Amino acid sequence: MRTLLRSGCLLVVVLGLQGIACGAAEDRAAELFRKWDRNNDGKLTRRELPAGARRNFSRVDRDGNGFISLSEHSAFLKRGQRRRPVKLPVGVRLVADQDYVGDRNPRHRLDLLLPEKPVGGKPLPVVAYVHGGGWRGGDKSSGLPRVSGLVATGRYVGVSIGYRLTGEASWPAQIHDCKAAIRWLKAHAKKFRFDPDRIAVFGSSAGGHLVAMLGVSGGVEDLQGRLGPHGEFDSRVAAVVDFFGPTDFLKMNDQPGRIDHDAARSPESLLVGGAIQEHVDRCRHASPLTYVDSRDAPFLIVHGDRDDVVIFSQSQLLQAALKKAAVPVALVTVKGGGHGVGGRAVEARVRAFLEFHLYGRGSLPSDQILARTARRRQPR
Repeated sequence: MRTLLRSGCLLVVVLGLQGIACGAAEDRAAELFRKWDRNNDGKLTRRELPAGARRNFSRVDRDGNGFISLSEHSAFLKRGQRRRPVKLPVGVRLVADQDYVGDRNPRHRLDLLLPEKPVGGKPLPVVAYVHGGGWRGGDKSSGLPRVSGLVATGRYVGVSIGYRLTGEASWPAQIHDCKAAIRWLKAHAKKFRFDPDRIAVFGSSAGGHLVAMLGVSGGVEDLQGRLGPHGEFDSRVAAVVDFFGPTDFLKMNDQPGRIDHDAARSPESLLVGGAIQEHVDRCRHASPLTYVDSRDAPFLIVHGDRDDVVIFSQSQLLQAALKKAAVPVALVTVKGGGHGVGGRAVEARVRAFLEFHLYGRGSLPSDQILARTARRRQPR
């Protein structure tokens, strides 16, 4: 490995893997951390670092405790990066960094995208995005491009929600955060002129898991949490768009894939605080399948049938459970799609689903099979 500082930006190159450069996603930093963490103890010692990186050990070990944590590692890689501002479509206004809890935690913030010329005189529906990253990386900035196109039509308000990652807190902190964000939105609906009864949530991978949890656990008391000052509002949502989110942690290894989900350092194990097969009750508590009933929000599920990170059967399990409970659900299968699917055909299905469930227009979405049109790996 060699590390070079150029114009204040850290460039890292490892073994031909073009590692982490300016603006790289946090999940890339986590992957590199795990590669170096040979004993899987969640700490990097000086000896575990490649020779070229050891010179920076004391600079990265900010608290001087003799090892580098994942948060210190990520912070060092991001130091000096010039964050590119998100380019928004014409007619879209950003209201950034709203503290939905009131505790000044940077992860307890959401961004609002508002149309400058809303269509019609009534409050608009909301599409709120929850980012992926394996519950250990990513941030809310990735959600703005996912909802900005909808906002540009003048017919939706867009939101991107941040939440605590596993380096800071384990389950159920993540769903408590998301529910606090939904309550904040409902409390501020009049101020920003949107309809609190028409909030759809949209997420990919780990974000797909969290929006699925929002969709199935509206009345589950112990998942509500007590964050924020708006406990008088509920956290129910009107619709869910779930892109390849995990649904039953205990069955993540039912087919061979790129990740050993049963391992003690897998994303799911880090989320629940231990190897998943050794913590069955925690896994059931964190799995959307546990909570499905007839009161759940309608779902659109999108998944590639060749996904080697979150296996396709995870979405099939959720689809079957929702159908059994008589919850409206449509599964869009992308033939040959991996962990990251997209394209105009997928986008059209998302828009049609939102149009039907938030505006009552069009026809009830049904299961569909699409050919793969894009290959984009999404952060877990």
